[in-house]
Amino acid sequence: MNIAIIGYGRMGKAVESIALDRGHSIGLKVTNDSSEIDYSKIDVAIDFSSPTSAPNLIKESLEKGVPTVSGTTGWLEKMTEIESLCLKNNSAFLYSSNFSVGMNLFFELNKQLNHLICNHKQYQASMTEIHHIHKLDAPSGTALSLKEDIDSNLEIKSIREGEVPGTHIINYNSNIDTIQIKHEAHNRNGFAFGAVLAAEWIVNKKGVFEMSDVLNLKK
Repeated sequence: MNIAIIGYGRMGKAVESIALDRGHSIGLKVTNDSSEIDYSKIDVAIDFSSPTSAPNLIKESLEKGVPTVSGTTGWLEKMTEIESLCLKNNSAFLYSSNFSVGMNLFFELNKQLNHLICNHKQYQASMTEIHHIHKLDAPSGTALSLKEDIDSNLEIKSIREGEVPGTHIINYNSNIDTIQIKHEAHNRNGFAFGAVLAAEWIVNKKGVFEMSDVLNLKK
């Protein structure tokens, strides 16, 4: 595949490395300063830009009919508009707050644990997420995705320290015990690998998708 990388920061560079290792080529690197972007030879776009720039950059790739996967968080108020534009242009779009294969398995574990525990009212849920000091949004998009499957009123404790790639901890506390599940990323490679995997999957497809489609996790 010939890939366009939208946003050439830390994640964009990690995506580039994984994509090249898997035999793909990088035909385009898009930044906020890019103008007259030529998508004519691009098979798929992978977005890891910023919350402020992502919507317009994604719109441009979709308007050119380029399948696009996005891992940029913090702009979801415009998601409906993006999805409508994708369908209007007969293109393909996939958003994930976290492309890590392990985290997407964790999403499913989170749903199942909450389903098992929801009738046991002695347990109170809490969540902590820890990321590096450069992360722009708090809580993380991943934490918000996890929250959706627990309780919309759940408070999330966000910690920004050092160069932590991403840790998410969910506790169910009672007076007599605690049930805990945790996902800890060791580096950015898992996110980049998952994004490239999604890009490989979405080529030649039409519509709006999720990472659970890529990993065949939907029942």
